[in-house]
Amino acid sequence: MLILKIFRQDEWQALRRDGHSAGAPVDLADGFIHLSTPEQAPETAAKHFGGQDGLMLLAVESDRLGDDLRWEPSRGGALFPHLYRSLHMKDVAWAQPLPLEDGVHRFPPGLS
Repeated sequence: MLILKIFRQDEWQALRRDGHSAGAPVDLADGFIHLSTPEQAPETAAKHFGGQDGLMLLAVESDRLGDDLRWEPSRGGALFPHLYRSLHMKDVAWAQPLPLEDGVHRFPPGLS
């Protein structure tokens, strides 16, 4: 199953440079890397990255993450994937720009 991570350009560049990332500031503060399912990702983008351009969308095969991936309820009760270790470049199945068009992030078709 593909799960997704949205990174700002500097976070993406750091992952590529270093080969691993502890995540964005919110991830560091919470002690895990926040991920989303393809169905959850548009809401995540709107809520946490509204109006931001220059984002990267990373896809990760959940099976690659082993026991470090936990599905935990959000404040609204939906289960979200949380990674309790660094994200490694080798975990990333693919990455592509997440364009902002008319104020809305455009996700690749066929993800959900």
